[in-house]
Order: sequence, then structure tokens, then C-alpha cells
Amino acid sequence: MAKILIVDDSKAMRMIVMRALRQAGLGTHKLVEASSGAEALASSQAEKPDLILSDWNMPEMSGIELLRALKAKGMAVKLGFVTSECTEEMQQLAKQEGAVFFLSKPFTPEALQAATTPHL
Repeated sequence: MAKILIVDDSKAMRMIVMRALRQAGLGTHKLVEASSGAEALASSQAEKPDLILSDWNMPEMSGIELLRALKAKGMAVKLGFVTSECTEEMQQLAKQEGAVFFLSKPFTPEALQAATTPHL
């Protein structure tokens, strides 16, 4: 069973992502939440998730800063973005930094399943 860390400063959005994972048949995995990039960084060290689903824009530490911090600590965890902002520049930066996918909100459970399943 894989462990998925869901990172978003919006509790409602974390709940939406968790519901979509369940609807996509991925609810048997252990789902862990973090409300900021900083919390996610600490949680990643403790929980050792197989995949992180992160928002881009968050207070304290953005999703891209989280990705960079994980890499700086030598943590080879896979991270995909689930975010409402989706510019070509953001997608390119995410790919350059090692993100495994970039999914725009709103999304369907099927799109979430297609993005996450190859990385679990």
C-alpha cells in the first residue's frame, strides 16, 4: 500500500483531492495531509510518502519551494502538482525541477488517477 501526502493550504481542496482519489480507486492507499509546504517537508521526513500531491501557491513555502527543499535534503520522493494556476512557465519550471506531473484544477477523478497511478 502506497502513502500519498496531499499538500494544500485549503482544507476544502485537500478533502476534494482525497475524495477524487477514492473515486479513482486509490482510496486504499494511506492518505496523509499537510496544510503548508513547510508542514509537508516535515511530514515527508516522518511519513516517507511514495507520492506528494502539492498545490503551487501556499503561504510560508510554495509547492515549487517544497520540491526544491526535498531535493536539497536528498529525498527522492515523487511530487506532482495539483493547482489552479497553470501557465506554460510554471509547467516548464515544475518539469525542470523534477515534478512527475502537473494537473490543473478543476480535475476529474479519472484525470487524477491517470496522473498518479504510474507513480505509485
